[in-house]
Amino acid sequence: MNRTQYVQKSKRWIVKIGSALLTQDGKGLDYNAIQDWAEQIARLRQQGIEIVLVSSGSVAEGMSRMGWTARPSGLPELQAAAAIGQTGLIEAYERQFQQYGIQAAQILLTHDDISNRRRYLNARNTLRTLLSLKTLPIVNENDTVAMDEIRLGDNDTLAALVANLIDADLLIILTDQKGLYTKDPRHHDDAELISEGSATDPDFVSFAGSAGTNIGTGGMATKVIAAQRASRSGCATIIVSGREKDVLNRLQQGENIGTLLIPDNTQLAARKQWISGHLNQSGALYLDQGAAEAILHHGKSLLSIGVIKADGDFVRGDVVNCLDPAGNIIASGLVNYPRKDIDKICGRASSEFADVLGYTGEQELIHRDNLVVL
Repeated sequence: MNRTQYVQKSKRWIVKIGSALLTQDGKGLDYNAIQDWAEQIARLRQQGIEIVLVSSGSVAEGMSRMGWTARPSGLPELQAAAAIGQTGLIEAYERQFQQYGIQAAQILLTHDDISNRRRYLNARNTLRTLLSLKTLPIVNENDTVAMDEIRLGDNDTLAALVANLIDADLLIILTDQKGLYTKDPRHHDDAELISEGSATDPDFVSFAGSAGTNIGTGGMATKVIAAQRASRSGCATIIVSGREKDVLNRLQQGENIGTLLIPDNTQLAARKQWISGHLNQSGALYLDQGAAEAILHHGKSLLSIGVIKADGDFVRGDVVNCLDPAGNIIASGLVNYPRKDIDKICGRASSEFADVLGYTGEQELIHRDNLVVL
């Protein structure tokens, strides 16, 4: 399947627009730019494409309204800027989309909303219902209440998690670079644009570096990691310059711009997508080489006999990381025992559980059905 066929078969898109493309270098919202994005999205919808818009810009707009020229470092000030700016951001979008008869809907999420199983399902159902009603969901981080996420400034990750949430076909990450290069093109004249590749290619994160701007804090590396996350639900990603004229419609027509990152894994079941969406796990299990290989290469569950030690404060049903002997995170999963009990059964066979714990539970610490290889 060529690039044109790949893009044109995609009927549910996540479009992520960063702060640099929505503001006048931090001097408030660029209403001409927002009008242009609304026009492009309206044309895509006329072609039968469902769109969820993930938009940055609330903090930058709040900074402008308060007359701040530099992004504040304190959490309360960041939250205040987000609260002030969010009203202006959604109002600007709503005004533009109304011209095309499109009803906008605001969705504010934190990573906690996606990590909690009940709220995850609620968010999934709400977004799917909004799409069925032909509305345009506009998603942003709920920066006014988030404790960790606002420091990440990472709507790239949020966009990938939303792609997983609604089983999107294509994630478009609009940035101020033409795409992913082999080196940082601002510092290396021999940098080459990567037209297409696997979303899970380990070289791509090192190519991306960690550059950001003083308005937004996400760099190219977060975009590549977002593409990896999106690929877990079978979603492809295009990283492309939002400075390109009519970029969204040119992509839909199959034009070879930006970097297309294709998923090479089969789509995870919805439950495993939720597990993989956890950014802050409750603890960790350290595995011996045999257990690591059984998970990575043989599709096995995690047994207590292969666990060296546990770390963190977790209970049954929490999501924990699994680390190989070198300390690399190789998987995450729902654990069947609390930390206090795992400390007693590390390195032991399941046949010893009754004697050690005083009860017999599941044979596996993490069943394969609840385990996601990362």
